Amino acid sequence: MITVNVHEAKTHLSRLLAKVARGDEVVIAPVQKARRMDDLLGIDRGRLWIAEDFDGPLPEEIVAAFEGRSENPP
Repeated sequence: MITVNVHEAKTHLSRLLAKVARGDEVVIAPVQKARRMDDLLGIDRGRLWIAEDFDGPLPEEIVAAFEGRSENPP
């Protein structure tokens, strides 16, 4: 099954009709309206916690493992 939006269906109607003629199923779905950014900002406020040092330097043994210098890879 192929799902396309209305714009794509208008643009490629001949190609889609050929697929239907071959027995493929084509679904034309409406374009979803985009949400305003104001509706999304702060949606998870109070639900997440990030450590103060989340972007601090990694321990040397982890850096060494990433760089392939570790004798005992994790």
